[in-house]
Amino acid sequence: MPLNDRESKEIAQANESGAQPIVFVHGLWLLASSWARWRAHFGGLGYATVAPGWPDDPGTIEAARAHPEVFANKSLAVISEHYERAIAGLSRKPVVIGHSFGGVIAQMLAGKGLASATVSIDPAPFRGVLPLPFSSLKAASAVIANPANRKRAVMLTFEQFHYGWTNALDENEARALYDEFHVAGSGMPLFQAALANVNPWTEDKVDTTNPKRGPLLFISGEEDHTVPWAIVHASFERQNRNPSPTEIASIPNRGHSLTIDNGWKTVADIAADFVQRYAPSH
Repeated sequence: MPLNDRESKEIAQANESGAQPIVFVHGLWLLASSWARWRAHFGGLGYATVAPGWPDDPGTIEAARAHPEVFANKSLAVISEHYERAIAGLSRKPVVIGHSFGGVIAQMLAGKGLASATVSIDPAPFRGVLPLPFSSLKAASAVIANPANRKRAVMLTFEQFHYGWTNALDENEARALYDEFHVAGSGMPLFQAALANVNPWTEDKVDTTNPKRGPLLFISGEEDHTVPWAIVHASFERQNRNPSPTEIASIPNRGHSLTIDNGWKTVADIAADFVQRYAPSH
């Protein structure tokens, strides 16, 4: 799937700026626009930001809700290849920041030597990450309980979103985030993650040993039901074998919505401190 006009324009602008680019990778049930405040924050620090969507992502929440079927059948390989195309268009090796499934895709890209530094926020597990906390299974069951959802686009109910994403928030903010950000998501990545440790041919795999991986930071929301600390820490332990620096941070009182809720700037500041140490803006 070729890059769309918006993505191509952002890449051209990043190249023209000469600044260190940052590529933001969103996860399931969000659009690239969910990174708007992060992009403004990092832009203020002198970085050139690019936020590709997943292939076929609509440009607006309204369009996404009008045509949820466009999200169906998007595998991890198809999604990560789209980001590889975006990175190939940049004149400098970017920082990559990803959340949820975007967090594991960020690690895939880093494992291919495509990132100057990487921040993986509450990332979905990959092959070799073994913990399966109950809360994670419960959150995923909204999709994987029905095998037919593998090839479908699935919209979470508010109750499912509140349990998996906004359990650390009051109901008013939880509903506001659901209304502002939530869209349907492809069921396929969840099935790929669920079967990663029993499928030797899985697409949900990361090269954790590549010495060209670059510095990597994990950020975990302490209260996350979807990707609890056990999963993030197990991912860190596998990546910590890499010769490049590997760090991890836990943020108290934050759930899976930590990139979009009222505490987003705390998370962004931790990411920015790491990025500025390893990939200065100029």
